[in-house]
Amino acid sequence: MRKNPFEDIEEMLDRVSRQVESGMTSGGLQVPGSVPADVVDTGEEYLVTADLPGYETDDIELTLSEGTLRLEASREDEEASADGRYLRRERTRTSANRRIRLPEPVEEEEVSAGYENGVLTVRLPKVSGGEESRQIDIE
Repeated sequence: MRKNPFEDIEEMLDRVSRQVESGMTSGGLQVPGSVPADVVDTGEEYLVTADLPGYETDDIELTLSEGTLRLEASREDEEASADGRYLRRERTRTSANRRIRLPEPVEEEEVSAGYENGVLTVRLPKVSGGEESRQIDIE
């Protein structure tokens, strides 16, 4: 009996589908050059945690503009040591970036950030709605 020529293609598509599905259920697929990040709404602030292993504080630029947090990191490419040459080189990516749109306005003057052990943490306090009540006149 002849083998179905489309069987290999169907098997490959099933495998790719499982990989995509697996990536979606484990938090999403990682885009090359993108920084993996978590955004938590604590009620009073947004807490952004991003993985940036191998970068120094001076390598990271963090800006907030029009409700979007922009994170960019870049580092100098490391050269091979004088007494050797690369046999395998997988750590060549020298820049990464991420843009995170915030769902509500934040107090831009009170934003703070820290970086420890390759993890960037950004605290973005929400704009507080007026705590005072106001009388509304009816015409």
